[in-house]
Amino acid sequence: MPQQAQRQAPQQQPRAQQAYPELLYTRRARFDPADDLRAAEPLSRYVIGPNESDEWVWLATGYTEVRRILGDHTNFSTRRRWGAEGPNWRPPELVGHLMDYDPPEHTRLRQMLTPEFTVRRLRRLEPDITAIIEEHLDTVEATGPGADLMPLFAQPVPGEVLCELIGVPRDDRPEFLRHCHRHLDFSRSRKVRAADGAAFSRYLVSMVARQRKDPDDGFIGALVREHGDDFTDEEMRGVCVLLILAGIDNIEGMIGLGVLAMLENPDQLPLLLGERDGTGGPGAGKGDGGRLASDRALDELIRYMSVANAPTPRTAVNDVRIGDQLIKAGETVICSLTMANRDPALTDGPDRLDLAREPVAHVAFGHGVHHCLGAALARTELRVAYKALWRRFPGLRLAVPVEEVRFYNRALAHGVHRLPVAW
Repeated sequence: MPQQAQRQAPQQQPRAQQAYPELLYTRRARFDPADDLRAAEPLSRYVIGPNESDEWVWLATGYTEVRRILGDHTNFSTRRRWGAEGPNWRPPELVGHLMDYDPPEHTRLRQMLTPEFTVRRLRRLEPDITAIIEEHLDTVEATGPGADLMPLFAQPVPGEVLCELIGVPRDDRPEFLRHCHRHLDFSRSRKVRAADGAAFSRYLVSMVARQRKDPDDGFIGALVREHGDDFTDEEMRGVCVLLILAGIDNIEGMIGLGVLAMLENPDQLPLLLGERDGTGGPGAGKGDGGRLASDRALDELIRYMSVANAPTPRTAVNDVRIGDQLIKAGETVICSLTMANRDPALTDGPDRLDLAREPVAHVAFGHGVHHCLGAALARTELRVAYKALWRRFPGLRLAVPVEEVRFYNRALAHGVHRLPVAW
C-alpha cells in the first residue's frame, strides 16, 4: 500500500460552513469529490448550522481514519440515542434496522441473515435478475434511440430485483414500488414521504404474517423456516425496509454512473465485460481469466463511483484518540466514503479509473461489522446489468452532449438524473 500522504495536523476549532456539513460530504464534481470536501482535514470538526455556536460534528475523510472508526464498534456506536425514552428504547420504525444495532444485538441478527446473501444462494436468484433486466432492455429497445436509461432501466431494475428477493408478488409490485420511490423522493415534504413509508411498511407487515402461516422459498420464508421465533415479525419487517430503501437508491446510482463512466472510458469496457484479462497475454479474455478480470474491474468501478456518500453517523461511546485528535464520549462522527476511496493512502492515482488496477480494500460498501449485507447482491446485479446492456446494444453511446448530463447529490446516494442513449 502507498505510504500515507503527508498532511497538516487537523484544526482544533470547528470550521463553520455556509451550508450544513451533513450536506458537505455529499458534494461532488461529477464523479469526484468537490473541492471544498477535498479541502477538509482527515479528521476535523464542522458546525451543523450557520452559526459557530450551533452543534458540531467530526468529519472523517482520510482512508486510515475512516477505516479505524468504522472498524471499531467498541468505541463507536451506530445506535441512535433517544434521551428521556431510555437507553434501550428504539422507535418502532427502526426495529430490525441493522444500522441502529450494535453487537451483540447486531451480531444475533446478522448471523441469521448472512447465509441468505452468500454467492451460492444468490446464484439461484441470478436467472430471475437476468429476466428482469432483459425485460427492461426490451422496453429500452422498443423506445428507440434517445431512450433515457434512468427511468427505463436504472431506476426500475433494483426495486424489482429486491421484490423478487423478498417475495413480493408481481401483481403487487407496481403499487409497492410506487410507495418506495415516493418515500425516497426528497423533493417531497417529510409528511408526504412518511405516508408512503407507512404504506409500504404496512404491506411488509402483512407479508410477514402470511409467511408465518405458509412460508415459501423466498427470503422471508427462509427466515421463518430456519429461525422461527428467533426473529420477531417487527425485526423481519425492519430488515426488509432497510434492504429495499438502501438497495434501490444505491443500485440505481451505480447502474447510471457506471454506464456513464464506461461511455467516457470505452477503452476499458472490454475488461468490465470480461473480454480481456488485463495482461495482454495469450490467455487474455479466455475462461476464468476473463471472469476474474471482470470481477476485479467491477470492484474498481465501484470504488471509483463510491455511490454511498457516508454510512450511518457514529457516536463515540468512550473518549478515543484518532491520530492527533481526541473524540470525546457522546460526540458524533460522519465518515466520508467518497474521500476515503480517493485517498492516496489507499492506492496510487485514486482519482483515475483503472479497471486493471490491483484490488484494494476500498470502503464503498462500508467496513467492519456494518459492512453492507447486500454487497454480493449488488455486485451480481451490476455484473448482469452491464453485460446484458452492452450485449444488447454494442454501439451504445450518449444521445446528448456529455455536458448536459446532470448529476444529483442525495443524502444517501450519488447518481445522474437522466441518461439518454443511442446505439
